[in-house]
Amino acid sequence: MLLTIRKLTKTFPGARALDAVDFDLAAGEIHALLGENGAGKSTLIKCLTGAYARDAGDIALDGAPISPRSTSQAQDLGIGTVYQEVNLLPNLTVAQNLTFGREPTRWGLVDARAQKAEARAMLAGYGLEIDVGRDLGDYSVAVQQIVAIARAVALSGKVLILDEPTASLDARETQTLFEIVRGLRDRGLGIVFVSHFLDQVFDLTDRVTVLRNGRKVATERTAALDRVRLIEHMLGRALEDEVEALARDHDAAARPELLRFEGLGRRGAVEPFDLVVGRGEVVGLAGLLGSGRTESAELMFGVRTAHSGRAADAQGEIALATPREAIAAGFGFAPEDRKTDGIVADLSVRENIALALQARRGWARPIRREEQKRLAEDYIARLDIRTSDAEKPVGQLSGGNQQKVVLARWLAMNPRFLILDEPTRGIDVGAHAEILRLVHDVVGQGMSILVISSELDELIAVADRVIVVRDRRHVAELTGVEISTETIVAAIAGAEAGPAEPGGGARGRTGEAA
Repeated sequence: MLLTIRKLTKTFPGARALDAVDFDLAAGEIHALLGENGAGKSTLIKCLTGAYARDAGDIALDGAPISPRSTSQAQDLGIGTVYQEVNLLPNLTVAQNLTFGREPTRWGLVDARAQKAEARAMLAGYGLEIDVGRDLGDYSVAVQQIVAIARAVALSGKVLILDEPTASLDARETQTLFEIVRGLRDRGLGIVFVSHFLDQVFDLTDRVTVLRNGRKVATERTAALDRVRLIEHMLGRALEDEVEALARDHDAAARPELLRFEGLGRRGAVEPFDLVVGRGEVVGLAGLLGSGRTESAELMFGVRTAHSGRAADAQGEIALATPREAIAAGFGFAPEDRKTDGIVADLSVRENIALALQARRGWARPIRREEQKRLAEDYIARLDIRTSDAEKPVGQLSGGNQQKVVLARWLAMNPRFLILDEPTRGIDVGAHAEILRLVHDVVGQGMSILVISSELDELIAVADRVIVVRDRRHVAELTGVEISTETIVAAIAGAEAGPAEPGGGARGRTGEAA
């Protein structure tokens, strides 16, 4: 094997990102590394390329142990990485980018003629004939990706990691890139391909390794793997027995209507969809990474501006152009990335819990410190937030306790509609069960909830209905006894999903529109 990883382990405060992961890469192989957000893909790549120091485990390249301490050391060893966002310098020429740090010189000065000649020769091997004297930023993203690959191969030459390289490319550009990648494979490079586009995985790769919750789930030859089994590997069945005990009955009975979304959509993000939410109902949103789940939620909360559609309640149309308007309408949103979009790490637990309520009141009516303290202490006790006191910076808490703080923030506002995007990702089993128990409690008090989750058992446990999103479309709606792992996976995979797919799209409640 060209590259061998054994028992790779990396732990961050409150979460184990990698748990004794094994991975192999052969020379002349394109190996897909798959998994939902938080599965451990990025952490594995960063440990391999020296951006993170691993806690345990061994990495060998060409049979020799390696321990890169930086990305430049990894490049010197032969490992290069190209990311979705090209990490080159758009204000420099193509030639300058390709030779940066190793420019040909003459009489102590950069030899511009030799630099351009070297750049043209490098790109000729990729079938790319462009003016290397123009700024890189003048060219399309596809050309920039090829330039980035050429530079990475020139600097490294053994292992090439492609992290979501086609996310910004159209179909023709993607096929051009794939031809180049296949050519590199034929030259003997080992290529790690990270993508959430499953069609591309089946088209391009030789083997697939799936990570889930920091652990390796499976490694299989792509030709022997069908789409349904791959999705089962990625989504799995990981709900603990204590959480399964919380499962709600899948009540398909009609509830009083709370909200109605009609034709809500945004070009390039998610196609127009209809959705009716009942009072005291839990609606689940299932689908793979990149399917349009989070984009749907962001349209409902005004994080993204809708290009079409409307939202309404019993009093009439609701303005949702911004999160401020959504909060004013009684909406809450606990985002998937709590560290970036949820908590304010340097503020205290007290200040974080008071944020949403303060935003709803308006900054002209500040919440007194004493009231903030009572509010924080109440939710610290109710949600069992493990902190020494309410003044502790929230960034010092474990992941599970940070998630509870984010939930406390929205519960303190008492929203009528709460969106939870991956509410249990990256937290321990105890906090996982407590958060799902909290969902049960607040729904019992009449709150309506939209839950986005990659944990199918989690959705099955809490949801009254499950909407399946695939390729940026709401493609199926499952209710009652239709809600099962098998039917959800089938709908995600595009296989036969039974009678729950009305007219090819989920339009409101079952039978309301098709």
